[in-house]
Amino acid sequence: MQNNVAVLKSLRHNLKVNIQDVLFWMDAIRNSDDKYRTLESFWKGQVNSKIWLAEQLYPLVSKNKQNNVVIYGGWNGVLASILFNSYLPLKHITSVDIDEDCQETAYTVNKNYEIAGKFNAVTADMCTYTEPADIVINTSCEHITQEQYEQWLSNQPDDALFVIQSNNYFKLDEHIRCATDLDDFMRMSKIKPYWRGELETPKYTRYMIIGKKKNV
Repeated sequence: MQNNVAVLKSLRHNLKVNIQDVLFWMDAIRNSDDKYRTLESFWKGQVNSKIWLAEQLYPLVSKNKQNNVVIYGGWNGVLASILFNSYLPLKHITSVDIDEDCQETAYTVNKNYEIAGKFNAVTADMCTYTEPADIVINTSCEHITQEQYEQWLSNQPDDALFVIQSNNYFKLDEHIRCATDLDDFMRMSKIKPYWRGELETPKYTRYMIIGKKKNV
């Protein structure tokens, strides 16, 4: 371990984990008004799906530039923190969520990167918010209707690389547009895939597509 960074073997590649970040994660849970809800974002299935995203995205990203990333449905900012702890070349990440309670927690989770001017948390509706980005991520596709999804997609930069996720966990009321399988998610996505796959978890299967907008 050097410079407060521990190297952990993840699902496939290595992640560098800044120990100071871990302390800020603990602060975020401790200071939250809803500790259980905040802790949910650190559950094994949640974290593994985000590590999986970082690992599959890495080979598809140019290493010759620093990338601006926008995460929609960024929740408590855990995905942003994991991306910062990956080997992806990142210039800045904006985490967008409609829940105003997420903003303060996301800033605490990513405190090191906020201080460095590399992180911003925004409270906004993903269907109307837009920001220039090299990489656009939406891991909450099951939380919006097809009409809302297509509105969101149409507002995003045409030349961006997209990473989208959904699942087949129909049991939650807030999951209003789950996919029955990966092919079903492909039909919904309107994305030309560079990579697609699925990750089994104890309760559900998570689907992911990385690619570009179709017909652009």
